[in-house]
Amino acid sequence: MKAPPPGGFFIVRYNSEVSPCYHGSMYSFRHVAISVSDVDQSIAFYHHLGFEPWRDYQADDGSLAITHLRNGHMVLELFQYKNSQPAPDFIHDTDTDLPVIGTKHFGLGVDSLEEARADLTAKGLADRLGPSKPARTGPMSYFFVTDPDGILVEIWGDEQAKP
Repeated sequence: MKAPPPGGFFIVRYNSEVSPCYHGSMYSFRHVAISVSDVDQSIAFYHHLGFEPWRDYQADDGSLAITHLRNGHMVLELFQYKNSQPAPDFIHDTDTDLPVIGTKHFGLGVDSLEEARADLTAKGLADRLGPSKPARTGPMSYFFVTDPDGILVEIWGDEQAKP
């Protein structure tokens, strides 16, 4: 990759739209943290999405377990509290959750949305997959898959976002 132009960013074209892609920032995206009801069940689920156990912590009194899962440079931090509280039902549907302030979901990019859907279906997750939808922000498509606790993971088809 070439060095960035003066000003420290590249101009990236997505289907004739132009957007800055900052390079060399002192900040980079590192991890997402979620609370789960069963860390072992979540590890098994996120393994289907390419995450592998990396680090963990167990509180001496058994009140908390933290597991870091890694997929390349991305880390998913799982918290399991002994006395966890279930999330309200409205967060499991983007139509009711998006208007509420706060974190909504996280997304993973794939080269082919169709291949990702086929892969997750072959892994027995067909009942957790939502319909494919066109993105409102550009010529891209996505679908959601829900984890064992109903947490939404967006699968974003990168094939349509490439120049």
